[in-house]
Amino acid sequence: MVRSNSLAITAAAALLCPAIRPTLAFQSFLPNFSLSPPKPTVPGAIDLEDKLLAAIEANGADKRLDNSDEISSLVSQLEAARSIPCPAVAPEVYGRWRLLQTTNADTASPIQRKAVDTTKFDIFQDIVLAEDGDDDDDAEILLVRQIVKFGETNELCVDALASTSAYPLPELTAREGTGKILGLNILGVSLVGEEAEEDAERPDSRVKFVFDEGKFDFGSFTVPYPVPFRSPLFRDAVKGWIDITYLSDRIRISRGNKGTTFILKKEEM
Repeated sequence: MVRSNSLAITAAAALLCPAIRPTLAFQSFLPNFSLSPPKPTVPGAIDLEDKLLAAIEANGADKRLDNSDEISSLVSQLEAARSIPCPAVAPEVYGRWRLLQTTNADTASPIQRKAVDTTKFDIFQDIVLAEDGDDDDDAEILLVRQIVKFGETNELCVDALASTSAYPLPELTAREGTGKILGLNILGVSLVGEEAEEDAERPDSRVKFVFDEGKFDFGSFTVPYPVPFRSPLFRDAVKGWIDITYLSDRIRISRGNKGTTFILKKEEM
């Protein structure tokens, strides 16, 4: 009986979170009710989103790294609400997201705190598919692209190879080191081991990534980002993950491997 129940739970989870790539052509032949994840149905979820956006606006553009009690409370309420299931593989997760607010940024490295500081620049995160240049079968790979806009034509773009159940990346094994160098928080302190295990009650919520390359784009010329992401000495230290704890078609809340919480709003690309 225990084995039967276990199989039933496994089967139910598989039906709830199908690892289906959004680009597959056969989806157009499926009935509308077959695989489309439900929208949030908890009364007041949209109301909570509105309150969160208003609280961020009222907090001021110069406090986008602050730990506001009101914002933290609204984040917790949304995380407890029912949102789109299996968010890491849901169609709604793909596209461009504007970073609105970062909390617990003190757990990150000084470099990362600058990279998520929206008080000075517009910051976007694109979750997109790209052709795998190393594959002859036109396979697609998942990228998480961080973009910091310095102006109309000037930007920093850092690409991370990403992995989910829909787009698995064999290289992305579990991170081993916390990131401290000689006891110093230079690259940020990451959760590892048991502390970094995925929440079994939130299946397909994690996007794993490893930073791969970056560049400054000044319109007429580009300059490589001066961090050797691909060096074996740094490869483990530039691995990370985000757990998507709330997702709708306009708001995404994510918690990173260094304890930082990100609040993002969907944008047109």
